[in-house]
Amino acid sequence: MTLLRQLLPSATAVDHIGSTSIPGMPAKDCIDAMVQVASVEHVDCGALLEAGFRERPEEWNRREALGPATHPKRVFAPPPGGRSVNIHIREVGSPTARYALLFRDFLRADASSRVTWGRFKVRLAETATDIYSYGQIKSTAQPLLMALAETWAQETSWSA
Repeated sequence: MTLLRQLLPSATAVDHIGSTSIPGMPAKDCIDAMVQVASVEHVDCGALLEAGFRERPEEWNRREALGPATHPKRVFAPPPGGRSVNIHIREVGSPTARYALLFRDFLRADASSRVTWGRFKVRLAETATDIYSYGQIKSTAQPLLMALAETWAQETSWSA
């Protein structure tokens, strides 16, 4: 994470997110890091590109829908042959940044939900025909998990 702070000095926060950030969660061998910045549109990513990171061009890696709104995002894949780290750049305090942190913290705290979600992911990985299908199916199930996470957040006074 120190390297990300060096490559993106305008970052206001750098967090380990996703399945590898949750002890006991089945995960592919790739770390997801979230970098929060003041403006996704204006962040200077030149140092990331010079270090060999590759910006993902797909629309779902440029904009995220959460509820009726969409939010800007940029995703960078690791350099070829480099350590497997995907970098997700989101705006500080955005609903999608909060969502990523809530997802992580809820599954760290709730063993039953963590086990259930982990089993779902494993079964989905066994049956999905490609990564796009995997993501589409997983994204339709996430609102169920996140409803539980929101209840947990209220009950525990969690905040991002």
